[in-house]
Amino acid sequence: MTQQFLAVDGGNSKTDVVLADTAGTVLGYARGPGSSPHVLGLAGSIELLDDLVAKALGGTRAPVDRVEVYLAGADLAVEVAALTTAVGARGWAREHRVDNDTFALLRAGVDAADAAVGAVAVVCGAGINGVGRTGDGRTARFPALGEISGDWGGGEHIAELALWHAARGEDGRGDPTALQPAVAEHFGRETVAAVSIGLHLGEIPRDRVDELCPLLLDVAATGDPVATAVVDRLADEIVAFARVAITRLDLAGTAVPVVLGGGVLRAGWTLLAPRVEAGIRAVAPRARPRLVEDAPVVGAALAVLDSLGAPEAAHLALRAAVREVVGG
Repeated sequence: MTQQFLAVDGGNSKTDVVLADTAGTVLGYARGPGSSPHVLGLAGSIELLDDLVAKALGGTRAPVDRVEVYLAGADLAVEVAALTTAVGARGWAREHRVDNDTFALLRAGVDAADAAVGAVAVVCGAGINGVGRTGDGRTARFPALGEISGDWGGGEHIAELALWHAARGEDGRGDPTALQPAVAEHFGRETVAAVSIGLHLGEIPRDRVDELCPLLLDVAATGDPVATAVVDRLADEIVAFARVAITRLDLAGTAVPVVLGGGVLRAGWTLLAPRVEAGIRAVAPRARPRLVEDAPVVGAALAVLDSLGAPEAAHLALRAAVREVVGG
């Protein structure tokens, strides 16, 4: 008998909710803003998800058979437990599971056979994180709480570094860099100092600093040494997540898939790829690094089919259907 389910991927910048069935058919879809409980709080995150679930369901509130929710900010066991309780209280489905959104990326990047054996994933979007899972259920994960848990990288951090290096290059505390004129021009100011002052005085909204991540990648592509050094460091951080997950799960001797995704990683892949691929293979020579273009909600939906024991044909049909509706 065909079962209906909800698959949810909630990142820092957007949230996707898919209603589908075990035949691989998409029945409803809704997209909204980021739903991380680190940003919105637990109650705010659940309220946003509830609105999107209602839209995906077309207004009906009859529970589906299963819902799986993958959220940025579901990092610690206590956070996952609290979110699991809150999702259950909403009554969206008769069965439910909550976990970190990087696991959705992981599943989006592998087929059913690889998922049954094990894989590692690293995401670099607004933030950076990594996970791993073996076929017997062992996992590797990180607190992913920013600098306080040792993290380096992610789009927000790279954007701040673009401004930091531009300011220091302009006033002489750092090396000269093409970031200086690029940052000043981006904000329509004569100097980077004027940009910094504009941010301080509120003349330039602080959230516009995030616009500088793609700018840094563009400058690095020209060969600027300062911007290139930032990209190289980011590649090393991506490799570090993969290395630790591979080592913890004893996968170094296997042909482990290493799934790579997130907006920054995709945008900078041409620059990052040689260093990332070489670094991963130095740890696991048979590893299979791969950049994933599918939206993570594809992985969330496939994970539901895994849980429900759906056949491979349903997995293939669902991947194609969600890809068509959601895009990348």
